[in-house]
Amino acid sequence: MKDLAAPASPWMTDEHQMLAEMTANFINTEWAPKFEKWRKQSEMDRNSWNEAGALGLLCASVPEEYGGAGGDFGHEAAILIEAGRANLASWGNGIHSGIVAHYILAYGTEEQKQRWLPKMVSGEMVGALAMTEPSTGSDVQAIKTRAVKEGNAYRLTGQKTFITNGQHAELIIVAAKTDPSLGAKGVSLVVVETEGAAGFQRGRNLEKIGKHASDTSELFFDNVEIPPENILGGAEGQGFYQMMQQLPQERLIIACEAVGAMEGAVERTIAYARERQAFGGPLMQFQNTRFKLAECKTKTAVARAFLDQCIAEHLRGALTVERAAMAKYWITDTQGEVLDECLQLHGGYGFMQEYAIGEMWADARVQRIYGGTNEIMKELISRSL
Repeated sequence: MKDLAAPASPWMTDEHQMLAEMTANFINTEWAPKFEKWRKQSEMDRNSWNEAGALGLLCASVPEEYGGAGGDFGHEAAILIEAGRANLASWGNGIHSGIVAHYILAYGTEEQKQRWLPKMVSGEMVGALAMTEPSTGSDVQAIKTRAVKEGNAYRLTGQKTFITNGQHAELIIVAAKTDPSLGAKGVSLVVVETEGAAGFQRGRNLEKIGKHASDTSELFFDNVEIPPENILGGAEGQGFYQMMQQLPQERLIIACEAVGAMEGAVERTIAYARERQAFGGPLMQFQNTRFKLAECKTKTAVARAFLDQCIAEHLRGALTVERAAMAKYWITDTQGEVLDECLQLHGGYGFMQEYAIGEMWADARVQRIYGGTNEIMKELISRSL
């Protein structure tokens, strides 16, 4: 497969395209040789975040006054798509740059932005978002984690699970109830700086069926002292609103990763079908192979066109909750279909770690679950009917 970025999309400027090409070349040249090591240790190396920061791949859409490159969501999308194409679904940059940094940028006080964003841009601090609990998935209102005010501080107690970047994160935005009597209106986002935080403990790095190089963890908070200045935005009770406002971008991030993976998988499978010999010629000689690849390439092109349209809408500030839900649900469902066909065309080798396609297939499965399950996406879409 060529170490080249995908062709430019309508929303892409020359700057977006240059960033995409730089990202593709860097990942394929510098990081790809480490993929096997990262899979076996169940996490990327911590210094990979510093490397990405030095290259400008972290928080690309954060304004310059906070250390970022001053880009827009298109810069984040270019990076995410190329990481997906390069078989790097395990990199938690979508959470770090596109979600955690944007919570701080959108809702943080000026002091919070100055304190945290430059360190996230450089990779000095890795960000994580802790919403999900063992007994609650998509039902954010049902969270049990508490942040109780005691004197001039809060005491944070609870448990979170399935947290991306959980082993590496030094800055964790935690959804907690500061006033349980108010339901959703009593939810606040509490920022935990993990260094020296008494009562904070990382649980095990969870074993997953895919994304084996991603550190996905349980997190425990036992009476962790939180200063008032670490309530995101400086005021209680804003957490549910803040989370709902950011979910469309989170779902678009998942769609970006899906399209990148689909494009990378189809490219790899076309190359395999041209090289692999069977019955006296390449697999591409068979009509079934050509037709299946034609289907995969078409589905991928349609997914890219819809994603491009949604990104353009988001850049104009016009992306609705329903459209983001459509993109997340349909593109990740299609990702599963395309990756399954690509694996099938690899035959027995598709099931082996020797080829990237098996890993990409396994990594794709969670896309239909996190960020709100695809069933939840259909419910959101149906409300606009």
